[in-house]
Amino acid sequence: MERTERRRRRLLRILQQRSRPISGASLARRLGVSRQIIVQDIAVLRASGQPVISTPRGYMLWQAPEQKRYQSVIASRHTKDQCEDELRLLVDLGVKIIDVVIEHPIYGEIRRPLMIQSRQDVSEFIEKINHTGAELLCELTGGVHLHTIEAPREDLLEKARQALKLRGYLVE
Repeated sequence: MERTERRRRRLLRILQQRSRPISGASLARRLGVSRQIIVQDIAVLRASGQPVISTPRGYMLWQAPEQKRYQSVIASRHTKDQCEDELRLLVDLGVKIIDVVIEHPIYGEIRRPLMIQSRQDVSEFIEKINHTGAELLCELTGGVHLHTIEAPREDLLEKARQALKLRGYLVE
């Protein structure tokens, strides 16, 4: 039990020292355990109140922004083939995509963190979708979904809305 607690403390320290997500496989290698053990340890850390979130690129601790940031929720609609264009459009304007939300007819609201803020993040997300053959959440709702977006200035959020509108992605 003591070894398990030490490993979990070490896992938490690794997450605290990073501002970017780290994959479960990387954590497993660093800690010398299986990925399944990491999943269990993450669940225990969450149950103990640690703000561990799971993103498409791995695990990280949720951290409130240090500087003044502005957030907005946008409604968007696009095909799977247009996803990369939508995300690049936003990050190129300096906007971070915090999450994706859909309204499912049975399960209600489904929200998943994305934390996409650069072209590299977009590329990794799209590569993972293509590699796994996974469907986007918005494919369950005919392409309609919400994003919480964040930027250091309010005018960037408005520029993002206008750019999405010009591309035909914005749902008003």
